[in-house]
Amino acid sequence: MAATDLQTMNIAKSIADVRAAVAVARRAGKKIGLVPTMGALHEGHLSLMRAAREECDFVVVSIFVNPTQFSPREDLERYPRPIEADLRGCGEEGVDLVFHPDVPTIYPAGDQTIVEAVELSTIVEGAHRPGHFRGVTTVVLKLLNIVAPDVGYFGRKDYQQQLIIRQMCRDLALPVEITTCPTIREPDGLALSSRNRYLSESERETALSLSQCLQFACDRVAAGETDLTALRQEMVQRMQQTPGIELDYATIVDAETLKEDAQPTARLVALIAARVGTTRLIDNMVIEPTNTP
Repeated sequence: MAATDLQTMNIAKSIADVRAAVAVARRAGKKIGLVPTMGALHEGHLSLMRAAREECDFVVVSIFVNPTQFSPREDLERYPRPIEADLRGCGEEGVDLVFHPDVPTIYPAGDQTIVEAVELSTIVEGAHRPGHFRGVTTVVLKLLNIVAPDVGYFGRKDYQQQLIIRQMCRDLALPVEITTCPTIREPDGLALSSRNRYLSESERETALSLSQCLQFACDRVAAGETDLTALRQEMVQRMQQTPGIELDYATIVDAETLKEDAQPTARLVALIAARVGTTRLIDNMVIEPTNTP
């Protein structure tokens, strides 16, 4: 997309403008897809746009760094916001509308209402980031209400997030289908993340230990390991012995409940979160019923 196209691209900053544009598409019988993002777009985000483009007639991408999902100790202020590059990426992927609101648009003065999937939001990642998923579900519900898409697209890399959003949509009877797209990785296995840009060359090499630990766990289960308690301990020990890693958790849980059962259930997911230097990274690998990670 040429630089001049940034001036003519359909970018909405107000809720009214989004609803007006979507209403025109809906009257034309178009299927609406939404890809919610916080910007700093990478190939993972672009893959979501391609999935939406393939399945929908009108694709909306939201770009909004949501302050309510950051704790006071986290990186809200330094979170990357390369908006011009993000808009170019959206244009190259054929996005029909970009919703790029400011904070008061999403959280107007006097805003009081929150939404939370109580059980799923307080375990695993939620136990280490209290309030994080409350911020996620609240902003996603707002975006779904603003855009009213037929389908919402989320990445599997944020596994617990997409599971919670599915739960929220079921619980609140939202008329939207949630599609989860595969994690996109570098050739060496590192999961793409907007925060990867914070890593130095040596830290990036260290960060590979996350996906390697997950693959180790998946291979063990595929080979017939059934003592998940012992396997979890091995995962933790493996990461604690890796220089440059500050581990939050490494575990295998049921893919639907996120509970740490002693024996394998029909479908499992290996989850991990750790700091590499000052950068906190998460990753996961799903173990399907065929025992293929």
